[in-house]
Amino acid sequence: MVHTVGLVLHPRRDSTTAMTAILEWAEARKVTVLGLPDEVDRIACSAVAVDSHELVDRSALLVSLGGDGTMLRSMRLMAGRSTPVLGVNLGRLGFLAEVDVDELPGALSAIDNHHYTVEPRMAVRTVLPDGRGVTAFNDIAFVREPGHGSAAVAISVQGHPFVRYAADALIVATSTGSTAYSFSAGGPIVSPTVEGFLVVPAAAHSSFNRALVLSAEEAILLDILPSSGRLAVEVDGEVVGYVSPGDQVTLTAARAAAQVVRLGYTTFYERARRKLQVNGSLEIE
Repeated sequence: MVHTVGLVLHPRRDSTTAMTAILEWAEARKVTVLGLPDEVDRIACSAVAVDSHELVDRSALLVSLGGDGTMLRSMRLMAGRSTPVLGVNLGRLGFLAEVDVDELPGALSAIDNHHYTVEPRMAVRTVLPDGRGVTAFNDIAFVREPGHGSAAVAISVQGHPFVRYAADALIVATSTGSTAYSFSAGGPIVSPTVEGFLVVPAAAHSSFNRALVLSAEEAILLDILPSSGRLAVEVDGEVVGYVSPGDQVTLTAARAAAQVVRLGYTTFYERARRKLQVNGSLEIE
């Protein structure tokens, strides 16, 4: 049985209805509910405020209340642990949330009774030139700064030089992130169960503008070329640092870095069809 539930809340969306459903369910089963101080203190409730380390250590289930961004943050919190993460949609349809608010009590009871599956999600990791390690579940993007030169990057795979790109950005995406920034740059839709990652140039200026699909076992080295401008490093859409000409960055995959709860209500392909309006060509009658 689930004895402790951790919560991660969207910074702006109203979580009151979802919180009420969780707390009522928890109270009836004597389950402890934890949350981060700056999040649960916004709502008058009985959730126990703890720091992020205690939240990660004590939670048997982590519930993300928001959208895909909140779910990605929840997955990064639990990276490397077996704790399942349940996504609850509070806004527009996303890819990662499993249930809507009105489905919460039934979903929590199903999880408590072990009537669910877990879908492992791969992450991509790197160490920035300043020594900080970062983990992304959608993508790590190297993005041209306005007023600076384009991203000029040489790619080596497993130590073997392969291709050079000149583009507005270079995106290294997981299969989960194939429907995010990578997709908008022309990359393929990839099943989230595929263990591999994509290298996709956005608005390529070079003659070679194709995406690469790499195995999770292959490490890639990015050489920021002398002709490049300084590039912002975005981890799941958030700027965390910068790289400059002469810097080298190695990216590797982390298999099953997070565990996402699936209850079978919808499939990835149903969500993709609705979110991306995937209809294909008109039928010929």
